[in-house]
Amino acid sequence: MTETSSRIVVCGAGIAGIAAAYHLAVVHGCRNVTLVEADNPLSLTSDKSTESYRNWWPGPDPSMTAFMNHSIDLMEGIARATGNRINMNRRGYLFVSADAGKAAWLHDMAQRAAMHGAGPVRVHDGGSDTYVPAPTNGFDTPLTGADIITDAGLIRRHFPGLSPDARVAVHVRRAGWLSAQQLGMVMLEAAREHGVRLVRARMTKVELKTNRVQAVRVEHGANVETLAADHLILAAGPMLQEVAASIGIDLPIVAECHHKISLPDTLGVVPRTAPMMIWLDAQRLPWSTDEAHALAADPSTRWLTEPFPAGVHGRPDGGLDAKTLLMLFNYENRATAVTFPLPEPEHYGEITLRGMSTMVPALGAYVERSVRPWIDGGYYIRTRENRPLIGPTPIEGVFVSGAYSGFGIMAACAGGDLLARHVVGAKLPAYAQAFALNRYQDPAYRALLDTWGDDGQL
Repeated sequence: MTETSSRIVVCGAGIAGIAAAYHLAVVHGCRNVTLVEADNPLSLTSDKSTESYRNWWPGPDPSMTAFMNHSIDLMEGIARATGNRINMNRRGYLFVSADAGKAAWLHDMAQRAAMHGAGPVRVHDGGSDTYVPAPTNGFDTPLTGADIITDAGLIRRHFPGLSPDARVAVHVRRAGWLSAQQLGMVMLEAAREHGVRLVRARMTKVELKTNRVQAVRVEHGANVETLAADHLILAAGPMLQEVAASIGIDLPIVAECHHKISLPDTLGVVPRTAPMMIWLDAQRLPWSTDEAHALAADPSTRWLTEPFPAGVHGRPDGGLDAKTLLMLFNYENRATAVTFPLPEPEHYGEITLRGMSTMVPALGAYVERSVRPWIDGGYYIRTRENRPLIGPTPIEGVFVSGAYSGFGIMAACAGGDLLARHVVGAKLPAYAQAFALNRYQDPAYRALLDTWGDDGQL
C-alpha cells in the first residue's frame, strides 16, 4: 500500500462510487478522498438490484469472466472478514429450457465459458445421478463451472417446481446472491474509517485548466463549496451521461429502464433453497382461451398474446424463513431518457408473473388470486457490447467508472479495484484495456463489435 496525498473527488455514492473510494483509501492509502452524493448512499439504483452475481459470461475473449472472477474473489474476502455480514450464498444460476435441441448449444457455451476460466463442465444424462446440489447457505464450496442436466427425470428430482416440459438445465456454480446494501455499507464504513469524507451535495461545476481538472464545485441548498481536485471520478450511475456531458465528455452509452417485481410466496411455491432460475425459451404468455380471445380482439392489448422473448428469471429473497420472491422480465430493451420516478410499464407485474409461471407453473395460483406484486426498478446504463467503462477520459485527471448495466453489484469490487489502479498508477490487470474508454479507437475492436454475439444481459 502506497500513501498518496492527491486530492480525489468521487462523484456518486452508489455501489460503483463507494467501491472506488474504498479501494483508493483502504487498499491504496489515498488520504484525501471525498465522496459527493446528493441523496442517501446506495439509494438511486444500487438498492433496486436483484443482488446476484455470476462468473458465467459470453464474449469473444475471457475479459468479463476474469473481471467477474476477481470481483467474486474480492466479495468473498469481504464475506470472510466480516463473518459473512453480506449474506453471500453460492446457490448458483439455473438456466432451463423445454427444448432438448438447446443442449448442444448450451454445451458449447459451457465449454467456451470453461476456456475463459469459469470452471469445468459436468454432464448428467441420466446414466447415473452424480449431480451435487448447491449448499443452502454460505459460499465456500469447491464446485465451479457448470452442470448440464439433459435427463428430464433428474431435472424433476432436483428441481421439482420446474415445468414438467423442462428438458435441459444448466446449473452455473460460481454464482448466487448477497446483500448489496450490506456490501456497500461495509465498504463505505471502512472507507470513512480511512479518512474518506462524504459530502451530501450535488456537483454543479468542474473547473478545468489546460484540459486538466482543478476543482469541483458542489451545492447543497444555499451552501456552496469548492473542492480542490487532482483527480475526479465520474461514478454517477444513471446520471453518468449527464455528468460527463457537462464537462464535454461524450460517452458511448445508453440508458434502458428495467423493472422487477416482488411478492410474498404464501403458498410455498418456490423452495427457499432454489437457485436463480432463468427460462431460456421465447414464449406466449399462459392466458386462458377466453382471455386470449378477448385480448387479441382489442388492438390495444393484442400485443399481450404475441410472442415474448426468452429470459424471464427469478429467485427467492431473504432467509429460509422468509417468503418473498423476486422476478424480472426484460422483454423490452430499448434506449430511453433517464427520468425519476421511473415510468411503470403497463401490465408489467402480470406479464412477469405469467411469464415466470411458464417455468414454475404453480406460480399461476397467484395469477388466479389476482395477487398484485410490488414493482420497482432502475436504469441499466450500458455500452453497445454491454461491457463497463473504467479508466481515464480525454480530460487529464478525470476518470470514469460506470456503464455497469445490470451487473453493477457483482462487478463493483473489481471495478473499484481497477479504477483505483488507474488513478494511483498501479499495475493493471490483463483485462484493463477491454473496459477502457479508448477501446473504441481501435479499428480491430470496432470490427469485433459487428460480430459480437451474445452480450450476456439477462
